Amino acid sequence: MRTHGWSGAAPASDDEAIARILAAAGKAIDARGADFSIADVARTLGVTRQTVYRYFPSTDALLVAAAVHAADDFMDRLEAHLQGVTDPVEAVAEAIATALEWLPKDKHLGLLIEPGRPNPHIESVTGSVALDFGHSMVRRFDVDWAGLGFSDDDLDELAEHLLRIIQSFVTDPGRPPRTGQELREYLRRWVGSAVGVVER
Repeated sequence: MRTHGWSGAAPASDDEAIARILAAAGKAIDARGADFSIADVARTLGVTRQTVYRYFPSTDALLVAAAVHAADDFMDRLEAHLQGVTDPVEAVAEAIATALEWLPKDKHLGLLIEPGRPNPHIESVTGSVALDFGHSMVRRFDVDWAGLGFSDDDLDELAEHLLRIIQSFVTDPGRPPRTGQELREYLRRWVGSAVGVVER
């Protein structure tokens, strides 16, 4: 870890350096949205751009890392919203609908799905970052998956399936897009059926 710069207060470890970079990136995203740059982050931290590039090879890589860093708060809010929803069909429908409503308004995660923005990550729904997000979402549901006969492998596949559904709605929300109760009814009927019965 380099100690030069950092406004005279060098981080004690690489982990601390990364945490400080992500915090600065979060503030830059709050202020500038997708227009933030490595230079903005470096200036905030009192380091050179090369120092930031040592940890994140591009602005896009830093954007993704900052979005993942912000995902914990998003998941906490989603978990609270779904608390007490024990029916798997209702939980799946409400989780997808709520995620679709919240993501475009989330300054951090929303940048990854901003309409019209060239984005290689929207096609990475089966990548490790996306799957980790999906796994966390499914396992935070207030649903007794084991009691309903779902194994860990079933939940992994369900997480992937839900991510694919979210991706499809983000890529093409429909003409006109379904929203509110209409969206939830559609999801209960067609997506909720995926968790109705576990085939063996």
